Amino acid sequence: MADVAQRAGVSPSTVSRTMRGLSTVSPETRARVEKAARELSFSISRSASSLVTGRTGRVAVLVPNLESWFLGAALAGMAPALAEAGMDMLVYSVTTPEERAHFFDHLPARRNADALLVVSFALSPGERARLDDLGIPLIFVSQHEEHRASVYVDDAEAALRGTRHLINLGHRRIAYLEPADPSGFAWSSRARLDGYRTALAEAGIEHDEELVRQVAQWQGPVLDAAVGRLLSMAAPPTAIFAETDDIAFRLLTVLRGANVRVPDRVSVLGFDDHAMAAAWDLSTMAQPVRRLGREAAELAHAVIGDPEANLERHVVLPVELVPRGSTGPAPRSPVAGGA
Repeated sequence: MADVAQRAGVSPSTVSRTMRGLSTVSPETRARVEKAARELSFSISRSASSLVTGRTGRVAVLVPNLESWFLGAALAGMAPALAEAGMDMLVYSVTTPEERAHFFDHLPARRNADALLVVSFALSPGERARLDDLGIPLIFVSQHEEHRASVYVDDAEAALRGTRHLINLGHRRIAYLEPADPSGFAWSSRARLDGYRTALAEAGIEHDEELVRQVAQWQGPVLDAAVGRLLSMAAPPTAIFAETDDIAFRLLTVLRGANVRVPDRVSVLGFDDHAMAAAWDLSTMAQPVRRLGREAAELAHAVIGDPEANLERHVVLPVELVPRGSTGPAPRSPVAGGA
């Protein structure tokens, strides 16, 4: 820092204030200090700064995996927002039971971050208690937590409106495909199924539990069998609401492989607005995933700066229907298959 100060012709304290982004430095002085810092390859040490400020300048993120498009998109929204706030992102992907046990036993985020973003992670009561022991703010993302800072969408309302869309197209036999293993998305999964059932009840359509099927998102044969059972019913569905776009993509492949025309015979609706949804011409309930990540990062920054004001703040983002070619009016005479 003394070297930078000498080259820029300022005091070391001015270098410190500049590098910490304080507004008490004039634009001209800031430019001169930053130029000198670049020439000397100088940067503020997070560890050294934390000794003075009590903060690390990092936000930790806990995710159940890094395979999901949703989680990747959420992280992609968080990273630039944290960078703009001058903060680093530290990601903990905890997937296997062994990794999970190690994380909650050792709590590696302790003293390494100023806040923890918990993203679509199904916590047990014991794990929740352990996170409280971290002594840093917790922000829950894609799940609603009472008395906790949270950023999420109203999954039940979104699924209700999606089901209404199918009902308004004339469909009365509407199937629902949900993940057999929600992999951390348990709250969203339950809420979406509730919204589907509420819409049916609202329209006076009798609920048929045989139309609700669990499928493994990453195992084709399981989904193939579930679709086969639906199509072999005496009164097969004319529409299928898939809880995620990933399931919907596989569903479209199965239906087209069986020569079941979409949407002439069966309409398909997804949920997420995956990056490939437009390419698949998939109608879907679009949640703003990158914005979700950005809002979560901004909320984390706010909570760190003023915990008392923001610790129980909730940010609810909208979900919008995006109609594409995979949904259409119900056929007059439902047919299970055929060209």
